[in-house]
Amino acid sequence: MKVTRRSMISTLAAPALASGQPKQPNLLFLLSDDHSYPYLGTYGARWMSTPTLDALAAEGMRFDRAFTAAPQCVPSRAAMMTGRSPVAVRMGRFNTPMPPDVRSLPEYLRELGYYTGVCGRYFHLDGVAKAGELTRAIYEKHGLKTWAKRVDFLDTSAQTQTPLRFQEFLNQVPKGKPWFFWINFSDPHHVWDAKAGNVDPKKVSVPPYLPDLPGVREDLALYCGEIERLDGLVARNLEVLKKSGFEDNTLVVFMGDNGMAFPHGKGSLYDPGLHVPLIARWPGRAKRGATQALISGEDIAPTFLEAAGGRIPAEMTGRSFLGLITGGRYEPRKYIFGARLHHGNSPFTENTRASTFDLSRCVRSDRWKLIYNCTPHMEYQPVDSARDPSWQQILAAHNAGQLKPEHERAYFQKPRPVLELFDLQNDPGELNNLAGKPEVKAVQEELMAALQEKMTIDFDFLPPPVAN
Repeated sequence: MKVTRRSMISTLAAPALASGQPKQPNLLFLLSDDHSYPYLGTYGARWMSTPTLDALAAEGMRFDRAFTAAPQCVPSRAAMMTGRSPVAVRMGRFNTPMPPDVRSLPEYLRELGYYTGVCGRYFHLDGVAKAGELTRAIYEKHGLKTWAKRVDFLDTSAQTQTPLRFQEFLNQVPKGKPWFFWINFSDPHHVWDAKAGNVDPKKVSVPPYLPDLPGVREDLALYCGEIERLDGLVARNLEVLKKSGFEDNTLVVFMGDNGMAFPHGKGSLYDPGLHVPLIARWPGRAKRGATQALISGEDIAPTFLEAAGGRIPAEMTGRSFLGLITGGRYEPRKYIFGARLHHGNSPFTENTRASTFDLSRCVRSDRWKLIYNCTPHMEYQPVDSARDPSWQQILAAHNAGQLKPEHERAYFQKPRPVLELFDLQNDPGELNNLAGKPEVKAVQEELMAALQEKMTIDFDFLPPPVAN
């Protein structure tokens, strides 16, 4: 018998369909916490060991330019689950749950016949996990905690329990129903565990936006060690998937929720705060390779929806990248956008710094990045890691006048500039601000116009970057 491309695809798909699985794919979303690019072996981080995620990338599509919609957990995840910016869905504070009138990805999928669930580290979209008495009373009064109604399975136990919870979820999936499951890992979130991995600080590559100090290397090694532990947890969950018999009919997407808790990273709109790993594997359907296409966190929900056979709602500003995964049609992005919003649950005081409260927006193209700082007088401090050796040694070097000029500008300029423009091709560390220079006037105006359009259609509460 002559074997055609069509018959080969049908033959490959036959075992999954014969076992009673639905034609729609199952959808598995694996989300790490505070995980910046390039911290996986597949992205060139040879000083650490991540065999599971490296293999996942080799078996599918690796995205080299994926960016979250915000450099913080709550707003970033809000964008992933809604296909809209965190500003548009009013998710700018950690203690405010996702508004009941905003629809989420699991709800759209349920309408398509999916059984849905979420497990692992708290997913951040149902308000404060351990709310005080007053906050709990407000939630109850206004019916704000809604995720128990949005999904069929809900669990927030530790990341070590995720393989068990995943198996429990699969045992509950009704026969013949496709499923969507979102697993949240806590690694490599700060505080970093010295027992998580065994990365040598001497072998770590120090990025240009950080001074090469012993404390910086030590903290980077601890951070990478947690990513090694994460890799092992991903392996255990993928083993559950394989043993379940669902693997051949499952689209697996792995992503970081935002960047690492280092200076220039988490809580900032520089690339280390937004640029994250993204991998997609779909046996028999996904192409193998890598792409330089710009991907936004807003694109996650529409991609899963298209894979499930659904229509992308008009209110979603994200766009599906399913075509990049399967080799189909894809309209590339010209820009991605990011929003920096309030971080954490602390109230504003006279001692509040930028680590807790900072408001900024950005637009990024293939080559250029424009950042618009609306609270430039807030004193800079890295999110979560201000007491760690890395920042403490940077502070000591600053006080001793020993920092390089580019690092002085990056962390100690007061006030910070309202506009920052970076040529990412020649300045990947985003250390040389070109805003206002005549030779980049056309670029700056183009990016400001794109940012103003985004802020307008999202009904952003911040003033626009230009007067007209």
